[in-house]
Amino acid sequence: MNNQSKLAIHGGKPVRDSVLSYGKQWIDEKDIQAVVKILKSDFLTTGPEVAKFEEAIADYVGAKYAVSFSNGTAALHGACYAAGVSIGDEVITTPMTFVASANCILYTGGTPVFADIDPKTYNIDPYKVEQLVTSKTKAIIPVDFTGQPAELDTIMTIAKEHNLIVIEDAAHALGAEYKGKKIGSISDMTMFSFHPVKHLTTGEGGIITTNNEEYYKKLLHFRTHGIIRESSQLKEQHGPWYYEMQFLGYNYRLTDFQAALGTSQLKKLNEFLELRKKYVNLYNDAFKNLPQIITPAESTHSTSSWHLYIIRLNLEKLHASRKEIYEALLKENIGVNVHYIPVYLQPYYQQLGYKKGLSPEAEKLYKEIITLPLFPAMEEKDFKDVIRAVKKVIAYYTK
Repeated sequence: MNNQSKLAIHGGKPVRDSVLSYGKQWIDEKDIQAVVKILKSDFLTTGPEVAKFEEAIADYVGAKYAVSFSNGTAALHGACYAAGVSIGDEVITTPMTFVASANCILYTGGTPVFADIDPKTYNIDPYKVEQLVTSKTKAIIPVDFTGQPAELDTIMTIAKEHNLIVIEDAAHALGAEYKGKKIGSISDMTMFSFHPVKHLTTGEGGIITTNNEEYYKKLLHFRTHGIIRESSQLKEQHGPWYYEMQFLGYNYRLTDFQAALGTSQLKKLNEFLELRKKYVNLYNDAFKNLPQIITPAESTHSTSSWHLYIIRLNLEKLHASRKEIYEALLKENIGVNVHYIPVYLQPYYQQLGYKKGLSPEAEKLYKEIITLPLFPAMEEKDFKDVIRAVKKVIAYYTK
């Protein structure tokens, strides 16, 4: 590689003049007016718009019930409570996820048990899950990593055989399908996140969908301080004003103006999904002949909702580390990211006694992946800039 090429990478003009983030919300005038309407109404916190939004999400995914929460982590916490996870219980999950998927187990007193991933799909390996089931196992939390559904048939079969509850972390997977069924209608409970980089946003927010009425009622009470108002469930009767706090719940409620934004965004969800798929296809076509890059594998029995687009570097063909490639892309003003650091490598989990080497496939993957920008509001120039920058950096660092 000549000095002029080196200058173009490290000292020359970057591909972009401004930074392109890896993810971003798309808010239009209809969204703004939906929120303004609620701000002018009688209800700001949990009211009729929340119920409307919950019903719309349940209908979209084909579930009987949906309970919204202030964020996705709170929703997972509620699901662990509804599943009865407590001190002494173990819950199996993947290390290749955001920390919330495991933290929710700790919140209720349980112990996270990490099963390694399938190196092809990057999702939790069901056969590793089965090997980790013990008499203490209470639940399984599979994660639909990047929007690609986990192997739900096998996981549900394992759960049924061992009387376990499946809490699906589908923060990445609103709109995804598994064998023709929408994610959100299959597992015992499914969580979706509405953070700004997700498929639709409420600012912050999350939801649990379920077909189980018992879980539904527990989730409703859990998000509202453990307070019961239904007269048939009260231990005493003082009058129509009376309510009882029957267990220690939390204030995890969504607001009406957040719900209104979510309902407005939901109307555009299919368009958002189509754009994500379009950009993924453009990336795949651009990178398919680069031996230095492994593009995401698509399952033959499911449809990803493509929350993230992750490339895996073939480091044997590059004279650079992932860190060097990452930093070079940043210099081109491409806002790359890495998803994720295996949870148990975090200092807090190390203090709990988890050790490196627990999930070799997840640890290897972590060292080789980079997340590229992917969001519906991207323009043609944006994804062309990403492709140019990746090819430029890869060409420079190729052996």
